[in-house]
Amino acid sequence: MNFYDILAQLAQGISYTVVVTLVCSATGLVIGLTLACLRRLSIPGLTPIIDAYTYVFRGVPVLVLLFMVYFGLPSVGLKVPPLMAMAMSLGLVTSAYLAEVFRGAFNSVNSVEILAGEAMGLSKLQVLWYIDLPQMLRFSVPGMINEFTSVLKYSPFAYTVGIPEITKQAIALTSTTLRGVEVYFAVGILYFAIYRILLVGIQLINRHYQIPGLGKA
Repeated sequence: MNFYDILAQLAQGISYTVVVTLVCSATGLVIGLTLACLRRLSIPGLTPIIDAYTYVFRGVPVLVLLFMVYFGLPSVGLKVPPLMAMAMSLGLVTSAYLAEVFRGAFNSVNSVEILAGEAMGLSKLQVLWYIDLPQMLRFSVPGMINEFTSVLKYSPFAYTVGIPEITKQAIALTSTTLRGVEVYFAVGILYFAIYRILLVGIQLINRHYQIPGLGKA
C-alpha cells in the first residue's frame, strides 16, 4: 500500500468529519447568537443566567462533556445518538465561546447609531435587528473563523462514540499496516485540506456581504 492508497482509504471518513464539523458549528452558531442577542436586549434576570452558561461551558472539557452525554445519560434512560451527542457537547461548548465573540462584537457597534435609532422611535428589538445585528456579524467574522477551526480540530473526538470519521479510519489503518507515521501524516493533510475549503467558503460569504469601502481609510 503506497501513500496515495492510504489517502484514499482515509478519505472514506471525510464526509463524517465534515458532517460533525458542520453540525457542531451550526449548533454553536444558533445557540451562541441567540444567547448574545438575548443578552443585548438586557432582559431582567436573564443576563446572569447567560453569563453562568458561558462560564460553565467554557470551563468543561469537550471530551468529558461528550462522555457525560453519550455514556452517562443512558443510565437515566436517555440514549443519545452519536451525532446528537457531539452536538450536545462540542456544539454547546462552541456556543459558549461564540456568545462571547458576539458580545464583544456587539460592543463594537457605534453607540451613536443606537441612540439615533432610539430617537427615531425604534424599539429595542428593531434596533437589534436593523442596527446591531448586521454590523455585529461583520465584526465577529474573525472570531467565528477561529472558533469553527477549533470545532474542526475537536471533531476527532467523534471516533470515541463510534462515528467513523478520519481519525477512526486512521486508527484501523495503522493497526493493519503498522505505518503510523505515513497514516497520520496523511490525516494531517486531509484535515488541512478541509480547513482550507471551509475557510475559503467563509471568506466568500464574508466578501459577498461586506459593505464596499468599510474599514478603508
